[in-house]
Amino acid sequence: MFTACVHFWQQLYYCRLNISQQDIFIYISLGFHPSTNMTIRTARPDRGQHLRSRMHCLEKLEAIVVEMQDPKSGVKGSEQKLNVTTVPHVIFGKDIIAWVTNKMKITPEEAHAFGTMLVAFGYIYPLQNHKKLVLYNNTSLYRFQTPYFWPTQKWVADDSDYAIYLAKRNIRKKGMLEPHEQAHYNHLYEWLNHKWDFIVRQATEQYKAGKERKKPDRVVFDCQERAYWVVNRPPLHTNSAMDCGPERLIDPNTDENMFYQQAIMRSKVKSSVSLGALVKYITTYKNHDPFLASCLPSNPWQTDNDTYWTLNMRRVDIPTKMRVERWSFSFFELLTDLRGRDDFKIFLKKEFSGENLAFWEAAEELKWGTASSMSTKAETIFKTFLAPGAPRWINIDGRTMGLTVKGLEHPHRYVLDAAQTHVFMLMKKDTFFRYLKSPVYKDIQKKALNPEPHNFSPAQLEQNAQNRSPGIHPIILWQQEEEEKAKAAAASAPVDVKAMMSKIDRKK
Repeated sequence: MFTACVHFWQQLYYCRLNISQQDIFIYISLGFHPSTNMTIRTARPDRGQHLRSRMHCLEKLEAIVVEMQDPKSGVKGSEQKLNVTTVPHVIFGKDIIAWVTNKMKITPEEAHAFGTMLVAFGYIYPLQNHKKLVLYNNTSLYRFQTPYFWPTQKWVADDSDYAIYLAKRNIRKKGMLEPHEQAHYNHLYEWLNHKWDFIVRQATEQYKAGKERKKPDRVVFDCQERAYWVVNRPPLHTNSAMDCGPERLIDPNTDENMFYQQAIMRSKVKSSVSLGALVKYITTYKNHDPFLASCLPSNPWQTDNDTYWTLNMRRVDIPTKMRVERWSFSFFELLTDLRGRDDFKIFLKKEFSGENLAFWEAAEELKWGTASSMSTKAETIFKTFLAPGAPRWINIDGRTMGLTVKGLEHPHRYVLDAAQTHVFMLMKKDTFFRYLKSPVYKDIQKKALNPEPHNFSPAQLEQNAQNRSPGIHPIILWQQEEEEKAKAAAASAPVDVKAMMSKIDRKK
């Protein structure tokens, strides 16, 4: 036995398979033997493993197919001519749909869909249109597939078997294969070049054996074999019912699934780096999480005291120290807090660079505003920030500017996303860090409140519950914020000197 193994691996070594003599003896010592299921450079995932989860459903389908072939109660078959050859046991598509409709007590549309599923899995195969695995509700000719080619047999559709089949068809058709078959043939010729002589000899022998059969039997066997390979090696840009998981294409018109392509292109990091980032995030935010740390001065849901909510209103005059500290965590935290954004505006006003933040806010209003005001807002944004000579022109690269201006010809909610992202990154990488070092931020840190924790006794808690106030309605808060926005916009608007002078003259 050992001598036979050595002889086999020596043959592989002399056949230019990039296997060194040292590797040969390692494989022999590990117990690799030529009688095992080993395929060189042709390994594919075992489709039987993928079908295991669907095996129960496939067995139910096969029980129905067996019942359909019953001579008494099944679908009636007859001899039909295919070209000049008489083929036995042929059934019509409309007869299959009628039988399924009567048997399962379902509508013809549902029966049509069920019959198409049987064709897609290869239990029934068409005799005329082999490329489309669809059941037609007419006199199209079909036959039942032999159980040897059913999916539950679980024998792997190997590349070598498919190469032999294509080589046999190439001999029979004298090189005139279908386009998708020719593409597979060329690929397998390169892939299995090391044993192509063996494949051609096998195909020649099968072709000679097939010529000895009777013509009807030969036509039936050819149709069965072709239907099997159409199911297991479908043409390009088509889905196969046998595929599942990552192998199944979502969009058959694309060569690759865009989702997996983006996943492959996404940057990868080590587990230690990602865990370190997670630990850093938890360390940073643990004191600001009400589940991990107590609220100051107290939790209003437990004590019925709303001081915490009053101190942390959206546009409070003096914020708390915890709130100001959170602004330094990230630029996103600063912008999402309206009080922090107001403080950031003060810093930008002193640096005469408030146009970037104003553009970012205008883009947010366009994105989340009403559809009726979209065109008006887009036109205002263009005139204010993007047009040549605009009063608050923003400095972005030419490519982003061109895409944004072109998109504003037909405005929609996300037309400013590219320019908004560009401006956001500019402020994040430069302006934000200068703000954290500025006197504006240091001054608000000094003024920030640090409330003392409440220590309510049980009697005080009961009294707080009795004196509980209904609170301010969210709509009233929203109306107050809108009024403050309107006042701020009016205060920041440019003053019309002529109008002011005319008013003064009228008063005189």
